[in-house]
Amino acid sequence: MSVATANALGIFDRIVCGLDDSPEALEAARQAARLRSSGGLLRLAAVADVGVAVHAGFAMSHVLEELDASAREALHRAIDTVHPDSTHLLAGDPVSTLLDEVARTGATLVAVGPHGHSRALGMLLGGVSTALLHEAPCSVLLARSGRYGPFPSSIIAGVDGSEQSLAAWDVARSVAERFDAELVTVAARGGKGVDADRVQELDPDAVLDPRKPVEALVDLSAEADLLVVGSRGLHGPAALGSVSERVAHRAPSSVLVVRQPPVHDS
Repeated sequence: MSVATANALGIFDRIVCGLDDSPEALEAARQAARLRSSGGLLRLAAVADVGVAVHAGFAMSHVLEELDASAREALHRAIDTVHPDSTHLLAGDPVSTLLDEVARTGATLVAVGPHGHSRALGMLLGGVSTALLHEAPCSVLLARSGRYGPFPSSIIAGVDGSEQSLAAWDVARSVAERFDAELVTVAARGGKGVDADRVQELDPDAVLDPRKPVEALVDLSAEADLLVVGSRGLHGPAALGSVSERVAHRAPSSVLVVRQPPVHDS
């Protein structure tokens, strides 16, 4: 493996996967385990949103017990499926608790199932995924069920010639090589600041789509099971409405938002 490939795959070295009791969360665990680098670590974190119990009145103690039992069940189900390196049962606000876990473990990637609606944990991963896209200091994987064979079989990399998009393309290329997956490079020329010449230098077979980035990438991702895009590294309100966020929520495929790829020595 080349140094460049090893550096690109470094985002899969320390993965935290947020769990609730939904099928989408279990899919996130499966994909995180699949992408975990050789020698990498996968930590499963189930979060019981105890704030739900506050509204239960006299039934609070019963609800707390149900939340704890559901969190443990989600962990056990995922453990049986993906065999993680470690697990953590957490209680608190799902967003802040997961962000604390990411910071504490020095995670290089955090994974969630973006449309999971927990029956008992009260953890709506759609809202959590939005917060992670805004606030997580690492790359983010929003996992959706694959439809084209073993994940990942087909990958789309959205590029515009910026340094962030080139870093994302390097990750996409490295993943494609690792899993012998098809890779299609897409540049949406309807966006601002697209350096088409640089994109074609990167990949002479790149698709130059005339549409705006969100429209083009969301549409084309229907033919893939993983879409990889870069992030400008914006956080908080500044990240609202970014291309990476809008694509991540609307794409039918899994989406990997690459942020601050770690650099390793040779």
